[in-house]
Amino acid sequence: MGMNVGAADDSGEDQLNNSINTTPLVDVMLVLLIIFLITIPVVTQTIKLELPKERNLPTQTKPENIVIAVNRDGEVYWGLERMPDPEAMVARLKLESVKEPQPEVHIRGDSEVRWESVGRVIVACQRAGIAKVGFITEPPAGGATRLK
Repeated sequence: MGMNVGAADDSGEDQLNNSINTTPLVDVMLVLLIIFLITIPVVTQTIKLELPKERNLPTQTKPENIVIAVNRDGEVYWGLERMPDPEAMVARLKLESVKEPQPEVHIRGDSEVRWESVGRVIVACQRAGIAKVGFITEPPAGGATRLK
């Protein structure tokens, strides 16, 4: 740390310069800035992945497709028929899963439904051996699409 000593006054005492020397402060700040610039890219680096691209496909309605709807209360409907419990749905899906070609299951979930209710339908499809499950959504402009 440096200190400037002024010229002696008439009484023979040295006068102290009371201004702050900011050079060491600037040096420390520049070193910290360089350290942060070097270390931040290392910290934010993640595993390199190629994420899937978003794609919207128009719904291809086939008579063999199964449409399962889940309303905002979590009630599950197979077409227009209410399913009493998940086990009944699994049993019915097992009958469909042995057909050749296997039908697709399209899930229509209310926008206010808890994800847990939709998850139960997906688990039921998995337990029954259904290979293709899609979600029916509606874009803001209108018209239903199927997301894979």
